[in-house]
Amino acid sequence: MSSSTVLELWPNSSLEELQTVIRAVYKQVLGNPHVMESERLTSAESQLCDGSISVREFVRIVAKSDFYRTRYFESCAPYRFVELNFLHLLGRAPQDQREVSEHIVRCVAEGYDAEIDSYIDSTEYQTAFGENIVPYYRGKDSAANAKQVGYNRMFALDRGPAQVDSAVPSSQLVYAIASNSSNAIRPSSATVVGSGTEKRFRIVVSGSKFDAPRRFSTTEYIVPASKMTPQIQRINRTSGKIVSITEIV
Repeated sequence: MSSSTVLELWPNSSLEELQTVIRAVYKQVLGNPHVMESERLTSAESQLCDGSISVREFVRIVAKSDFYRTRYFESCAPYRFVELNFLHLLGRAPQDQREVSEHIVRCVAEGYDAEIDSYIDSTEYQTAFGENIVPYYRGKDSAANAKQVGYNRMFALDRGPAQVDSAVPSSQLVYAIASNSSNAIRPSSATVVGSGTEKRFRIVVSGSKFDAPRRFSTTEYIVPASKMTPQIQRINRTSGKIVSITEIV
């Protein structure tokens, strides 16, 4: 079954169709993992099967499970957590820095459950999936994106049926989103962190409060690729505005 297959649960769905929907929710929301029998949410599955809850509520329960929280909230960088929430729950990549910052701030201020609810209770989710369609990857259909960059960014997040999302704890989009640029579509390549081959970037920030008491300032940071996420988070916490991010050649 493709990650973009549309599955909908109907009142007259057979037991086999119910099990197909359950497996599809686990695959989509949990990022294509191997789910052992002991890890299945049997109570929620039973509620879905007897009609007590909708697919949307089952998605919510799976996204709030210890399985999801441990793999994506506790083990991933915050930017990675947010970009995977977009992928798993809305079926697309985040569009811009505003979207990512909004969700990081919500997670810090209101907590994990509020962050998960914000996707599932959104108008976008309801419009795309309603109550009984399993979320699926929409971003590779360019017509589904408000911006064309969403098409390329989906390829940075979704690398095919063999991918397990929890195997990649670092953000794949932090540079492209922060610099408002598009991702090149190319095969993934590993970088040896701490070696002479690791890329470095220059981040130019205006309005930063790092160097108080000056009211206005422009500050530059030279950051290795492996430190991009925490540095940008720190800039966001100080109300700085990222003017540009450029690779140092």
